[in-house]
Amino acid sequence: MTAAPVTLIPGAKRRLLDASPSAEEPWYLNDHTLIRAADGTWHLFGIWHPEPADPLHEDLFLHATAANLTGAPWTIHDPVLHARKDIGEIHVWAPHVIHHDGRYWMFYCGGREDHADYRIELATSTDLFTWEHHHGGSLFADGYDARDPMVLHDGSGWLLYYTRNSTPTGGFHEVGVRTSEDLVTWSQPSVAYRSAVSGTVGGPTESPFVMRAGQGWLLFVCESTQYDRTLVYYSTDPLRFEDADALDVDLDEHCAEIVEDGDQLWITGGGWDRGGLTIRPLEVSA
Repeated sequence: MTAAPVTLIPGAKRRLLDASPSAEEPWYLNDHTLIRAADGTWHLFGIWHPEPADPLHEDLFLHATAANLTGAPWTIHDPVLHARKDIGEIHVWAPHVIHHDGRYWMFYCGGREDHADYRIELATSTDLFTWEHHHGGSLFADGYDARDPMVLHDGSGWLLYYTRNSTPTGGFHEVGVRTSEDLVTWSQPSVAYRSAVSGTVGGPTESPFVMRAGQGWLLFVCESTQYDRTLVYYSTDPLRFEDADALDVDLDEHCAEIVEDGDQLWITGGGWDRGGLTIRPLEVSA
């Protein structure tokens, strides 16, 4: 493991949200995103579907709100951004929401029949309830199963991380990264992280999440072949992470997201047959 100047200390895990309509009708929450609105209300969006797992028919996103992140009940609203079957989407996956220039921007995967033609899509909103698809269409297509977008600003431009493979028909599991100045026009992909594992679906590069840590950066990825396991890599370059720089930390989350609430960092997790989302504090010492 790395001798990187970063230590992660996870706290006690607890239930954040169970979004099942009833005990007799269990639903799961998978890849998700949390954002705090200007009025302080927290909004949650995520893959939402009845048990058991049926990923190719996950065709809408949960929308839930709470007055604060961990101490208030969640209210479930009408789902948003259903798959647009009329344009070839068969499912929608892995929303990620940011706020920029007076609007909320949601990046997500629109899955197609052709796994080499998965699309990263964009929708925007001013209130987090009503969403409008980007009029220019998909941001880009990639495969195999290009998905799980995550967007951040590194101080000079926008970076979009996502799961892909080294070829559109499979190959090494990768975290791709593209750059942009306007959140709409994106560069060709480069490889932020390449696993030594090859395949098509799943793999050790799902749900990438990148955050700054001191003078460096941390990449969180879901090791889906072990399901409840998140790996973390350190780098001084947000465009490149290596196996040799893995951190020694035990994070038993699936589809983990890092959430900042004031001075406190949290890590969330969900997944099939997990009864909703969990949350626990995460101390990052850098």
